[in-house]
Amino acid sequence: MWRYLIRRMVLFFATSLVMMAVLFIATSLFPVEKSYSLSGIEFPTPQQHEQLTQIYQLDNNLFSQFTAYLRERLSGNLGISSNSQQSVADELMSVLPASLELSLFAGALALFFGVPLGVIAALTKNKLIETSILALTLTGYSVPVFWLGLTLSLWFGVNLGWLPIAGQINLLYEIEPVTGLMLIDTLLSDSVFAMAAFEDALLHIILPGVTLAVLPFTTVIRITRQALQDVMTQTYIQAAEARGLSSTKILLRHALPNAFIPVLKSFGLMLGSFASYAIVVEVIFAWPGVGAWLVSGIYQRDYTVIQGGILSVSLLIIFLSIIIDLIYTAINPMSKKELYAAH
Repeated sequence: MWRYLIRRMVLFFATSLVMMAVLFIATSLFPVEKSYSLSGIEFPTPQQHEQLTQIYQLDNNLFSQFTAYLRERLSGNLGISSNSQQSVADELMSVLPASLELSLFAGALALFFGVPLGVIAALTKNKLIETSILALTLTGYSVPVFWLGLTLSLWFGVNLGWLPIAGQINLLYEIEPVTGLMLIDTLLSDSVFAMAAFEDALLHIILPGVTLAVLPFTTVIRITRQALQDVMTQTYIQAAEARGLSSTKILLRHALPNAFIPVLKSFGLMLGSFASYAIVVEVIFAWPGVGAWLVSGIYQRDYTVIQGGILSVSLLIIFLSIIIDLIYTAINPMSKKELYAAH
């Protein structure tokens, strides 16, 4: 297992290196001075220009420039935003928790509703119920996320007025950031309005969370149904039935844990699509996360923000993919068998 872990970490570093090389090449193609695209300083003084030339090795060959670029980016120096004149790293850290909170909320919704519906679709003898669930899955998978977000905003936000359609929380509430996750920070707040602020934050996250959850929700239903149908035909399930175990115990103790393994793998495969959906959702609902921040930087031609956003999202996707792959290998008996057989 340790050898496999080392191989995964080597893959992570190799993939990250290739991604940063592509980003470095793209940076050199921006229609501005290279020192500006790397640092965000549009009109540097002679001293600053000399310093930037030395830091990024702009007078040396391309390999030296790439090495300097790697050193600065890996040390946390992402330059400054040409729009706000603030550190890109600081801005990134301020918007990252909002994206993390929205993603966790959407993922929890997808699992909470998707797994039971997948189980029902797999075990039901009623063709109408099974067909209805599959039709719902196909419809949700086919609906464009931008259309769904705008439609939900129109229905539940504008026409009915049930839910807010923009932002993370009402600006009237002043919540001191602790974890950066608004739902948790409101509960940790010592304000007399903490519970009201929590309810308001929960209302704000419902529409963007539901919109973002549609993709993993439909995937979870389909994968759970297929995996559970395969598991229920296995010999150990038949043996458990022969021993007189109840259907509920067989499902909860034996079938579902094994059926969840393909679901976990599917989450790793759709991280890229999930991230692109999240960017669209954040823009639609003015959610103050990495996606909205990155799109704003693109509109304003803020080259350091563009680099910082792409770098953070790409590294996070690569890292989470490796982590999910490791967890999948650790809990999947067949993967363990293949792993040890290879050694």
